[in-house]
Amino acid sequence: MHVAHLSLADFRSYTRAEVPLDPGVTAFVGPNGQGKTNLVEAIGYVATLGSHRVATDAPLIRLGAERAVVRTSILRTGPSGEGRTTLVELEITPGKANRARINRSDNVRPRDVLGLLRTVLFAPEDLSLVKGDPGERRRFLDELLTARAPRLAGVRQDYERVLKQRNALLKTAAAARRSGGGRGADLSTLEVWDGHLAQAGAELTAFRLHLVDALQPLVAQAYEQLAPGGGETVLEYRSSFEGERPASREEAEQQLLAALEQVRGQEVARGLTLVGPHRDELGLRLGPLPAKGYASHGESWSYALALRLASYELLRSDGGEPVLILDDVFAELDARRRDRLAELVAGAEQVLVTAAVPEDVPKALAGARFAVADGDVTRIH
Repeated sequence: MHVAHLSLADFRSYTRAEVPLDPGVTAFVGPNGQGKTNLVEAIGYVATLGSHRVATDAPLIRLGAERAVVRTSILRTGPSGEGRTTLVELEITPGKANRARINRSDNVRPRDVLGLLRTVLFAPEDLSLVKGDPGERRRFLDELLTARAPRLAGVRQDYERVLKQRNALLKTAAAARRSGGGRGADLSTLEVWDGHLAQAGAELTAFRLHLVDALQPLVAQAYEQLAPGGGETVLEYRSSFEGERPASREEAEQQLLAALEQVRGQEVARGLTLVGPHRDELGLRLGPLPAKGYASHGESWSYALALRLASYELLRSDGGEPVLILDDVFAELDARRRDRLAELVAGAEQVLVTAAVPEDVPKALAGARFAVADGDVTRIH
């Protein structure tokens, strides 16, 4: 799988951009602030329906424009060498539902685009996977889950919808308790929302647990490749409530229901759902200690890169090699890690690199090169 063409209209800094792409390595080189990252961000958006830089879509629209359009031509090559092209178009409109087209058909939802293009993106922001809040690591797991099984986007949306409704009910009950000693606090539907939350939450939890199991040996292998002898890496999924690891989705559902019942008084007092996948954590250990707070800067970088490399290997093992995106990451690494990462990814079907200066692109990643400046994207070789 590779992206054969990228077309942008009013996306970020680009009024228009047409970028033909080939398999192998392509580097976008130019000074900071010229739009290199905008190009790979657009490709990542098609794969995930989200940006690795911002939490909302509004910043993706060029200043003064009403909407942005991203089109990608995705070429898949079959076992016998035959090629099949899929044209994906996303129209991004702030404050409104985004629109999608696949092979010029309008009868699709944006969510239907998920799975057509798979990417693994390395970026300076990846350091937050190790040093950041638990939400960063939950997002990492959930985005990888969706890349492997696009239907889980629906499970995530269901969970978020139920969580929002349940929190609204708890908030109303908490306000009523504060104002009238509990009078007027209608919790008659809370058990119904408990059931919905436990059902969607258990499914999400079960898939996360399975994913962590699959990632564990791949992360260990990647970390050893990046930092030989640097220590043992351990991934540990921690639920927001006490209990043994569930053996099935049904057991996870029962555990979550029991936990909700146990903390109900606290939840009503605080007006907030206190247990569930939205409060779980992916613990990262390096040797006997947590990576967060104990790993050095270089060790943290190696761990973050190992998580991304493991994601790539896992997606590749599922069938269909993902597009690798390395967004200004080499400038953040020392020479040893830079060279090791370049060697490990050089053989991928398609690698897209951004760099401020040509010297930031390792020799192992020689290939096509575009100069990016003042909104122009020009192929050099």
